[in-house]
Amino acid sequence: MKGAIIGIVEDDPHIREIVEAYLHKEGYKTESVDTAEKAWDMWQETPPDLWVLDIMLPGMNGYDFCSRIRQESDVPIIIISARDEEVDKVLGLELGSDDYLTKPFSPRELVARVNRMVKRWEKYHDKENQGTESEPTLKNGDLTLSIEERRVFWQGEEVEVTAKEFSLLQILVSQTNRAFSRDELLYKVWGDDYFGSDRAVDDLVKRLRKKFADVPIETVWGYGYRLREREA
Repeated sequence: MKGAIIGIVEDDPHIREIVEAYLHKEGYKTESVDTAEKAWDMWQETPPDLWVLDIMLPGMNGYDFCSRIRQESDVPIIIISARDEEVDKVLGLELGSDDYLTKPFSPRELVARVNRMVKRWEKYHDKENQGTESEPTLKNGDLTLSIEERRVFWQGEEVEVTAKEFSLLQILVSQTNRAFSRDELLYKVWGDDYFGSDRAVDDLVKRLRKKFADVPIETVWGYGYRLREREA
């Protein structure tokens, strides 16, 4: 998907210029800003196809911006940061980023990761556009999924979910009581070329548990998750 728009959020003008130059050479369009607040305005007006996001920003930091975006979309986010602590990487992934790159980084490596992420995002949307041969409606207790409309209802009320949240629910509801490993869920929801942490699965489940009180998603310790079957 060359020609995709890459949103760059970085307060260092030198890094912004280098990243833009390499992405332009690869055929991408870019929109760059130096604060998360400006990036949020961009998101409202002309949302990019992928974010390259610095963490240490004036005002709202990158973690808060990432979390805010994830309330609305599964658009790919690559975090770049001068901090190389494991806890920072984990936090970034738990908040919904798709990849994490530590400064100083090779611009070519960043471009390679952008290419891979854009390709995965394009493949994901191609699958969505092809539709599904699944049942038009899936139910488990108070939970109902309208597959064709991609809508979710809990206790009769519609609940807004992201694309990945819907995909995970569909997998679990279609095979209740079956235990899925984290690796299997990572493959099914994120795709076979995802190279991030399996903590992304834990974060997705955590978000679903917050949205659906008492949803019977059980943790299979040391393995993964399953959805217990409940009668309507």
